[in-house]
Amino acid sequence: QHKDAYQVILDGVKGGAKEKRLAAQFIPKFFKHFPELADSAINAQLDLCEDEDVSIRRQAIKELPQFATGDNLPRVADILTQLLQSDDSAEFNLVNNALLSIFKMDAKGTLGGLFSQILQGEDIVRERAIKFLSTKLKTLPEEVMTKEVEEFILTESKKVLEDVTGEEFVLFMKILSGLKSLQTVSGRQQLVELVAEQADLEQTFNPSDTDCVDRLLQCTRQAVPLFSKNVHSTKFVTYFCEHVLPNLTSLTTLVEGLDIQLEVLKLLAEMSSFCGDMEKLESNLKKLFDKLLEYMPLPPEEAENGENAGNEEPKLQFSYVECLLYSFHQLGRKLPDFLTAKLNAEKLKDFKIRLQYFARGLQVYIRQLRLALQGKTGEALKTEENKIKVVALKITNNINVLIKDLFHIPPSYKSTVTLSWKPVQKADASQKRASEDTTSSSPPKKASAGPKRDARQIYNPPSGKYSSNLGSFSYEQRGGFRGGRGRGWGGRGNRSRGRIY
Repeated sequence: QHKDAYQVILDGVKGGAKEKRLAAQFIPKFFKHFPELADSAINAQLDLCEDEDVSIRRQAIKELPQFATGDNLPRVADILTQLLQSDDSAEFNLVNNALLSIFKMDAKGTLGGLFSQILQGEDIVRERAIKFLSTKLKTLPEEVMTKEVEEFILTESKKVLEDVTGEEFVLFMKILSGLKSLQTVSGRQQLVELVAEQADLEQTFNPSDTDCVDRLLQCTRQAVPLFSKNVHSTKFVTYFCEHVLPNLTSLTTLVEGLDIQLEVLKLLAEMSSFCGDMEKLESNLKKLFDKLLEYMPLPPEEAENGENAGNEEPKLQFSYVECLLYSFHQLGRKLPDFLTAKLNAEKLKDFKIRLQYFARGLQVYIRQLRLALQGKTGEALKTEENKIKVVALKITNNINVLIKDLFHIPPSYKSTVTLSWKPVQKADASQKRASEDTTSSSPPKKASAGPKRDARQIYNPPSGKYSSNLGSFSYEQRGGFRGGRGRGWGGRGNRSRGRIY
């Protein structure tokens, strides 16, 4: 009954603008009454979704959720996902709203459509579907995002992660780490394993391959917030000690102005606090110790073979030393007799001379910084120069605490410090911004960290016996690096093109 009349409405999509507008309203309105014409009805509405007249397209898109019944829902989700490629903002918003409304009818069916396009659709559709998931999932209520739905997201995401760019990987980590079911210890552990797989920690590390270096840094940054006393960083710390530290000076990056060595040392320092039992602890501690020595110079008068000979004071690279000393201090707790039993007496004596020399320079510099900041509060501390001095004071104080610990007989590993770029609970407002998202843009040989993008102002410490060569502090956000994501990481091969409704 009335089938012929409905067929006339369907044929209206071939008519003029008025007929099309009426068809866009009436096809969905009576759709449920003619199941045998379902395919024809959906195809007719699709034609209207691609009409040249923008008002007809918008009307047709707005009504699409009415077709999302039973077995038709995944197909409608697939169609809506493809329509995300629209460059018309009103149309794009309609598509987003339509997707959200069918999400509330059947989350798994909708996700099926989205993921099928992420895996097989065109690049622009894939990109926008991933962005949709990363921004909209967190807005959905708990009754929609059930445990079963979250498990489906994890399963499908793993398929996508087999072949992603760096930027896509970061977005998927954002999606997955926001899932309620992955907030547990075992959930976090699962995420760390996913990241480790993506980082390909089994491969040989090639410091001159920018893609290889970029992948490792991107993955490690994603892993760092997941580590805790129950979720260990051992696999990453081991890889950094065995493969990255020995190649530190050969690291290459496409990111202009990034101090890649400092970036790596900061990540290692952050991870070292959560390292579990390590298989080759002594050998990795030795690698860390040897790297630390490179940045702990002998005093000129103590130098052998002409090292640091002449009048020039050696450079003291505070930022590098803070990271290396902190990492050594953290791992050293696991093998407290390393300095006394594993090193010969001569080596220990040499290390103590280096520590003493560094500490002497440090004391002078700390006094100068305290003097420069004395009596300054509030607004005065917010000037770029003073912010730099405050962080410089944090770095030097941290090194001072750690050196004192190692001077104990036997060396102690009891002190705790907060890394200079990490926020402190009682920090003033200007310092709270100097969080883990800060890094240096200065070339090697200059200590650095800090809270402002492109703030390349250099602070030169006052001159004096030690301070004239203490290096400079410059600050820039890590934002520069994040812009370079996905350069060549995981070209995704040829996927199918064209409309696959």
